[in-house]
Amino acid sequence: MYDALSRVPLFDGLTQAQIARLARIASERLYGSGELIFRVGDPSEGLFIVLEGTVKITRSITDVGEETLAVLRTGQHFGEMSLIDDDATRSATATAHHRVRALLLPRRDLRDLMFVDRELAHDLLWRFVRRLTRRVRETNDRLAMLSGSSKF
Repeated sequence: MYDALSRVPLFDGLTQAQIARLARIASERLYGSGELIFRVGDPSEGLFIVLEGTVKITRSITDVGEETLAVLRTGQHFGEMSLIDDDATRSATATAHHRVRALLLPRRDLRDLMFVDRELAHDLLWRFVRRLTRRVRETNDRLAMLSGSSKF
């Protein structure tokens, strides 16, 4: 698991000891094509790292249907909101778009590790904030586009 985690961009710049600590709490998960990983409202298990395959993140929108929020590939992660927000339920649905091999860093174990290793916590939280900020900007752009198109 150490080798897999050391290749994940989210963990670039972490020390070998920090990556080894993360590897100790990680577990591998396999999902077949089309298999549900979690759905909106489910309790959060933790942070997922895509090692192989493609994960589709979706949300059902009233009168519109299912909206794809993101398609994640090798090296990308999802579920970080559960580490920051104390409401530990999922805000979207994740499905294996193609066969997926992923690592799960359990929420409680990762939070405990971040409490003990403040430098790790600082680095990861800043990375999560940057990622979430990008997502908010993308959402704002989509909303502006939808708002603009509804005026015609």
